[in-house]
Amino acid sequence: MCELFIKADARLWESTTRSLRIDGMVTSVRLENFFWSKLEEIARRDGMNVVQLITRLHHESIDAGHDLGNFTSFLRVCCARYLDLQLTGDIPGDVTRPISSLDAPVILGRERAKYH
Repeated sequence: MCELFIKADARLWESTTRSLRIDGMVTSVRLENFFWSKLEEIARRDGMNVVQLITRLHHESIDAGHDLGNFTSFLRVCCARYLDLQLTGDIPGDVTRPISSLDAPVILGRERAKYH
């Protein structure tokens, strides 16, 4: 069982730091390459690049009153939830289907029922 994890391409868990500008401020985000690839996929689905996606997530997190003390952890969880929601069929595996076209309240309701 562990061979699937142990013998994976080591580049997946190597970290890469990217600098980006949010609201005129330059910030650095350090994530493992695996998470960068998932963020790129999520962004592409809605016609964005990674910087646009991260900026939008940052703005919407602030608007929702989230504590952004560890924004990189939030981004990792976003990626994990994206994969989990694909497994449950709530997010289609067809990467040409925009995430913005999905019924978020219904999906969130199913997800809440699953974890509570």
